[in-house]
Amino acid sequence: MTSKIILASRSPRRKDILEKLNLSFIIDPPDIDESPIKKESPINYVQRISAAKADLVAQRNDQKCIVIAADTTVELQGEIFGQPRDLDEARLMIHKLSGKTHAVHTAVSVRCEMKIATAVDTAQVTMREVSNELLEWYIGTGESIGKAGAYAVQGHGAALVAGVTGELDTVIGLPVRLLTSLLADLGIDLKTL
Repeated sequence: MTSKIILASRSPRRKDILEKLNLSFIIDPPDIDESPIKKESPINYVQRISAAKADLVAQRNDQKCIVIAADTTVELQGEIFGQPRDLDEARLMIHKLSGKTHAVHTAVSVRCEMKIATAVDTAQVTMREVSNELLEWYIGTGESIGKAGAYAVQGHGAALVAGVTGELDTVIGLPVRLLTSLLADLGIDLKTL
């Protein structure tokens, strides 16, 4: 008998990735404070938030369930770029990232039967020089809201990106190779789910 899988996220991108793996799962998004702690590194931040999401959802479900949680942040020179609060903040984020290479860190946490495995994958994204016209067009799509760093590489935001080094799924928000590895660490074979 396969365990019930719970995706601890309201991200449509993470949902799409799990569906492409032909997994049957339910969605149970946690509500947690995602504010960074003062002087917290971007990698420690995403690991802490991902693990907290998995813990909270595991506490309110059967312990035999497999809880999958993730968190993504964009980092430029140590600064954490989370999801913009509004379009003005989205403009500012994209302006700061314009013409630069930044890191995208995605932490994945898998929890089952009191065991948890957490790790981070990092990809590098180079953003092209974004003109004011391109910026205003992109902001006008509405895609910036709800995205770490205020852009979606798999959507209209592809027009802002010059290149990606690393796993595209990491930038989108759920690296499949890392997820498979974490499941294996807990003795779970993705192919049997």
